[in-house]
Amino acid sequence: MSKQLKNVSHDYIRYANCWEDADILLQALKTEPKDRVLSIGSAGDNSFSILIDNPELVVAVDINAVQLNLIELKKAAFKELNYLEFLQFLGFNDCDDRWQLFLKLKKSLSPELTDFWTTRRKEVENGLIYQGKFERYFQLFHQKILPLIHNKKRITQLFEQKTLEQQVQFFNKKWNNWRWRMLFRLFFSKFVMGRLGRDPKFLKEVEIPVSTFILQQAKKHLSAVECQNNYFLQFILTGKFNTVPHYAREENFEKIKSNVDNLVVFHGLAEDAFKEHQDFNKFNLSNIFEYMDDELFKTVCENLASNARSKSKFAYWNLLVPRKMSVVVSEIEQIENADENYSSKDKGFFYSKFNVSFKP
Repeated sequence: MSKQLKNVSHDYIRYANCWEDADILLQALKTEPKDRVLSIGSAGDNSFSILIDNPELVVAVDINAVQLNLIELKKAAFKELNYLEFLQFLGFNDCDDRWQLFLKLKKSLSPELTDFWTTRRKEVENGLIYQGKFERYFQLFHQKILPLIHNKKRITQLFEQKTLEQQVQFFNKKWNNWRWRMLFRLFFSKFVMGRLGRDPKFLKEVEIPVSTFILQQAKKHLSAVECQNNYFLQFILTGKFNTVPHYAREENFEKIKSNVDNLVVFHGLAEDAFKEHQDFNKFNLSNIFEYMDDELFKTVCENLASNARSKSKFAYWNLLVPRKMSVVVSEIEQIENADENYSSKDKGFFYSKFNVSFKP
């Protein structure tokens, strides 16, 4: 993994938000108080969400140190701010002076982290949830591309409450015009996504037409009533969250706050976290297998399986590259029908499959 990604830049916020659905992740993992969880860090959102079930330990692991600094800053925000301040600080709500809120966090930040974020004061002041490369990619879409396709009134209409029949009719007659199909395919092509959204090396293993696949995924979701309250879709099409992700919901705030010290970060590869932490039995693996060739995928899966406790659960997403742990490691079993149970609920509509695997 390190050889494959050694030329990928890790000196900026790549993801300011987690783009996997925490609700289905929690339903799948069913975390309990004695569990020890290895969780891909990214922006930290789903690692924080896991804390509502009071696990013994959550280790948020990432190869990008900036992502871990972001997680540590969000952790300090949970510790030092009330709920309204928390929403204002991160950018969910407007705020007149985010820097004053940052100064309240300093008691929970190391001197190194304080210095790091002081040099990035503009990112803090503009709202952290908008500062990732991936988020700027979506902002470019809704600011520059979407206005060429639909006006604000029609975008609002997409999210209005309708029956399934009405949603399908709206999509077919009002939304799915030739401009939508043409500009969507252009903007979400492998070439444009690799340069403006993700990194070209993250798409190295992709063999299918990227934009055609994502367009079909969008068609299915925008024709379903579930799209009407999808905060991921809201951000992509409007540039903001009209409803907030799981970790930022008011009913979850105090639960996460009370358990937030159970979360620690680890800088490195997921398979290397076992050198410092052991006895994991729950795994949030995001879509890390997407970036691996077949040989590396098998090696990493064997490492995870051999170091996991018995009766462990693994949850992970496929996007453009089909991967299944049970295919390459005999002791891992796929929990069948998981995709059927979760796919219609998954707010990450762009993913092709949500997998849940089990080590007996």
